[in-house]
Amino acid sequence: MKVLPDMRIPVFILALSCAVFAAEVLVVEQIVAKVNGDIITNNDLMRARRVIVEEMKARKVSAVEMETAIAAAEKNILRDKIDSILLASKGKELSINVDGEISKYLAEIMVKMKVANQEDLSKMITEQTGQSFEDWKSEMRTNMMTQRVVRQEVGSKINIKKEDLAKYYEEHKTEFVREEEIYLRELLLSSEGKSPAEVAGLEKKAKDLVARLRKNEKFNVLVREFSDSQTKAEDGDIGWMKKGMLSKPIEDMVFKGQKNFVTDPIKLPNGWLILRVEDFHLAGQAELEQVENEIMEKLYMPRFQPQMREYLTKLRMNAFLEIKEDFLDSGAAPGKNTAWTDPAQLKPETVSKEEVASRRRMKRALWVVPIPGTKTSATSKSQSVK
Repeated sequence: MKVLPDMRIPVFILALSCAVFAAEVLVVEQIVAKVNGDIITNNDLMRARRVIVEEMKARKVSAVEMETAIAAAEKNILRDKIDSILLASKGKELSINVDGEISKYLAEIMVKMKVANQEDLSKMITEQTGQSFEDWKSEMRTNMMTQRVVRQEVGSKINIKKEDLAKYYEEHKTEFVREEEIYLRELLLSSEGKSPAEVAGLEKKAKDLVARLRKNEKFNVLVREFSDSQTKAEDGDIGWMKKGMLSKPIEDMVFKGQKNFVTDPIKLPNGWLILRVEDFHLAGQAELEQVENEIMEKLYMPRFQPQMREYLTKLRMNAFLEIKEDFLDSGAAPGKNTAWTDPAQLKPETVSKEEVASRRRMKRALWVVPIPGTKTSATSKSQSVK
């Protein structure tokens, strides 16, 4: 009879295998902070960093500027993630509902991107962001909720008086000496890539749109639906234009000092252009009434930022917050203990059989301890009663 080889693995080989396996284990996700009922992972921080990098690339900043900006932003990435979770948590506490805003925003994206259904939108978002549609939607919900909380709990409580506006205006009058300029938006019907029949119908389509705009239909809505310009995503925003920046025929058409003026369709080599004057500045010293909103913005942010930080510090003080040792919250609340507690290191209290037996003996021994104020013991007293 053949004897099967001994299949038992020597202990030293098993130990070596375990050591090799342990060395090959990779940490795919690391929790770096716990905020109330939510967590922040290292991947969350890395994703936020990638967003910053992409924004820098879009602005076409130099490599040196990008390195400096990223280094500065990295110091606050964890702080900003904690801020966001705390504000969203406060939003839930205040019963703020943003479902309607989310539905409207998704509908606008589908129109803008010419997406037929939500399934196609989901695929597009995953391809562009690397996130699942649900994660992306959850992030959007958090952003909308935090904005509502900020407006309601901080922004609405900042009061800038008329006297403050007037004082700033008088002290900074030279800031409001204007060149003549206008603020423009555009709607372009492009002829590129279109058939002769489609090109022939563009002029009539442009005239119809002008008629609708002059009946006070919203310019941004029509831009999103019909414009072929690169400014479509910004609602046709061109910005402030001074004299000399436009061709002479167009300049003569729009520099009339008329707010909300809509041009007739303008024939271009690549289609038909419609312009709208959103605002204008006449040359010379601007009046206070003309620049009140501009001054309001200048005064608002210096007041808003410290109050916002104070509000977030209060939220931190009342929150459950734990942060891993190697990570720093640059917005930490003074005196708040955020030390990380690792459940794996918490040892349950154990009692040995000997300790239990000892406690029982101590209980029995209590009967022979003298009663305070007497010369007899409990045992002798009980014996005398008998």
